[in-house]
Amino acid sequence: MEYGFTTAAYVVAAILFILSLGGLSGQESAKRAIWYGIVGMALAVVATLFGPGAGNWFLSVILIAAGGAVGWVIAKRVQMTEMPQLVAAMHSLVGLAAVFVAFNAQLELGRVMRAKAAGLPDAVAVTGEHATAIIPLDMFRGFAAVLTHKTPAELNMLQIEVFLGIFIGAITFTGSIVAFGKLAGKISGTPKKLPGGHMLNAAAAAASLILGLLYCADIGPAVFWLILIALLAFFIGWHLIMGIGGADMPVVVSMLNSYSGWAAAAIGFTLSNDLLIVTGALVGSSGAILSYIMCKAMNRNFVSVILGGFGGETGPAAEIEGEQVAIDADGVAAALNDADSVVIVPGYGMAVAQAQSAVSELTRKLRAAGKEVRFAIHPVAGRLPGHMNVLLAEAKVPYDIVLEMDEINDDFPSTDVVIIIGSNDIVNPAAQDDPNSPIAGMPVLEVWKAKQVFVSKRGQGTGYSGIENPLFFKENTRMFYGDAKDSVNKLLPLLD
Repeated sequence: MEYGFTTAAYVVAAILFILSLGGLSGQESAKRAIWYGIVGMALAVVATLFGPGAGNWFLSVILIAAGGAVGWVIAKRVQMTEMPQLVAAMHSLVGLAAVFVAFNAQLELGRVMRAKAAGLPDAVAVTGEHATAIIPLDMFRGFAAVLTHKTPAELNMLQIEVFLGIFIGAITFTGSIVAFGKLAGKISGTPKKLPGGHMLNAAAAAASLILGLLYCADIGPAVFWLILIALLAFFIGWHLIMGIGGADMPVVVSMLNSYSGWAAAAIGFTLSNDLLIVTGALVGSSGAILSYIMCKAMNRNFVSVILGGFGGETGPAAEIEGEQVAIDADGVAAALNDADSVVIVPGYGMAVAQAQSAVSELTRKLRAAGKEVRFAIHPVAGRLPGHMNVLLAEAKVPYDIVLEMDEINDDFPSTDVVIIIGSNDIVNPAAQDDPNSPIAGMPVLEVWKAKQVFVSKRGQGTGYSGIENPLFFKENTRMFYGDAKDSVNKLLPLLD
């Protein structure tokens, strides 16, 4: 009965997770999709707590309550601008959990192997401080009991799963910590590698594989090999993401999401948990697909990005001629009043200033005046895929005027006014004009082709990737300096 209930609940939860992922592909269905995920996870937790092999319910409830309370507090405190780094932090926890579960699986495996070596296949050897006790199997309801019935081939497969869980989980943990630091501005977005670069990563990976073979062949101290593998993987994750520049960080976030999924799937095999396998595979595959799509949108090679091969300069940058010309709110408002078509390009600066509501009001007033207003969203706008879409949806901007880059890029030559709010790299013409630029070849919003371009930004600094933008020096561009929210609010009373 227990197995039947758990299996049925896991199937329903898996279906809900699939529906959740599918719904997140569109703004209108995203809220419903989130509820699918919430219900699916709640069902999975209940089924696990009351499924076969479960125990320690009191402790489990305490831990779930504690984790839920921490999650609630974090969710209430985190601003929308901090969502990218929060996602990176969550990925790190998934990776660390995979490492802990894998080590625990090895400890249980060691107990079972000691029991079998003692000639007691239906008992488990438990090593205490001074002696080893042989405890009958019927006292165990969980993982150790399952291990005693596995064949040698199945135990070897389990060792492979433990190795993969530790290796992928450790890379995910430290890589996500570095991604968090870069997204939060605590670590420089400039790519940094130790002398030896990719060779160090390759050597650490090769050493991990050799240690993994020693572990699986039962040569030497198993736990010691696993500790060394974890340390090497921690280094790979740190060095790998440190070597990726700020321009590629949105891809890194989705890539780490994929890593965390595969780590969870590996642990699912270890624990013989079908739902964890399915969920991990869903997260891993969807993250990999998203990373690939984003790489195509940025004209990046997928393999090169995940190996930390992009983000650095390839030569001296082209010289920029001209000067940045400032404009005040009266000048921008006059241009908007005369315009028939307006395109707004939001970026991370809009999120930092929390200007989405002001932008939404600006949109409402312009549309009420009979002007065509649309939004242009670059695939990597902000620091997380879909970041701008979420902010605009939160501010009640109509979905049908929020367009992706491919849908609107050809319309800029016929656009009267483009307002850029906190964007830099995604509107940088150097991607097309300067082969030595770190973002060379990356598709960008061709805003400079519009009749007039107004850039709202705090000052003359460069963007997240540290690249100067020639757009700011063009004759049809004017710099509207100041906090984005304050700047947009200054425009509102000046519009007809």
